[in-house]
Amino acid sequence: MPPTPLKKRRLSERLDAQEPTLASQDASEGRTAAAASEGRTWTVSLALPGSIIDNAQTQELRSSLVGQIARACTIFCVDEIVIFSSEDAARQGGAGGSSRTTDGSVFMARLLQYLECPQYLRKSIFPMHPDLRCVGLLAPLDAFNHPRYNEQCPYREGLISDKPPRAQGSYAVVGLQKDIPVDRTLPAGTRVTVRMSDAAAKNAPGAIVPPREPREKLGLHWGYSVRMAKDLPAVWAECPFSGGYDLSVGTSDKGDTRWSEPGYGLPAFKHMLVVFGGVEGLEPVVEAHPDMAVHGIDTPALFDMYLNLCPGQGSRTIRTEEAVLVGLTVLQPHTRRANQPKGEQAR
Repeated sequence: MPPTPLKKRRLSERLDAQEPTLASQDASEGRTAAAASEGRTWTVSLALPGSIIDNAQTQELRSSLVGQIARACTIFCVDEIVIFSSEDAARQGGAGGSSRTTDGSVFMARLLQYLECPQYLRKSIFPMHPDLRCVGLLAPLDAFNHPRYNEQCPYREGLISDKPPRAQGSYAVVGLQKDIPVDRTLPAGTRVTVRMSDAAAKNAPGAIVPPREPREKLGLHWGYSVRMAKDLPAVWAECPFSGGYDLSVGTSDKGDTRWSEPGYGLPAFKHMLVVFGGVEGLEPVVEAHPDMAVHGIDTPALFDMYLNLCPGQGSRTIRTEEAVLVGLTVLQPHTRRANQPKGEQAR
């Protein structure tokens, strides 16, 4: 198993933070206006094999592929990306069989985490690495957790600075001209989510909160977490959400197309998982795994739903990065409608 590049995305996830009252909901025009005015408690997770990187022949193409996936997941508000290894890719040696090339899953995880991190924190969190050589060519995510330096916003991502701590609390780098005081004393280098204090309350410290709060309070998409799984079963077994995924959707050209019928709707869910396959689809991944309880032909039995999200395709194959964009486009109105109050669903 290759060494993981994953740094803790938010060490503040481990803080036993209470649910505080929102001090300020001011934000710059445009960006926050585009966000939902109400909180979102449900999540969408996406899983895909790291072996898709192995089909790209150059560092630039490998990086571009990851950039497309990161952009799609940001546009469609994906909260978690799971990268799993597949048995067939492992037997082929991965990445063209070169021991000098980073494993596809590790490469993808490193770049996804780098792109999710706000630009003003990247140099402090990510050391120089060959895998990051081409990231400057990729389009920025322009996510809500990547605020401009002059933007007023209710939350910011931050990093505890090495500035001497205050009597009660530390200082954090949050992309402003000066470090700001925060209400907890934490080790330097800890990444945190900060709820900014009201502009009217001068010198009031920012509050360190769980990274899910911007989503649950304001409906803001606050980046995605990245998780690596050793195989497809581990995607479910290592789910970080309490109670696991209560709705799983497999995608395949062999799935059904009921989603396109009038009146179709997804059931309400708390945590939905959408799984994409590699070049040959999900069935070969299942067939190649020795410990799976089903054969490739029975892959639909692993999921609550098994959907063909691009019927009538004109190409023999759909690349995974294309399938992610097409699939999330199709599913987004269904996921939002499934979690609306019943009165709003009828409209």
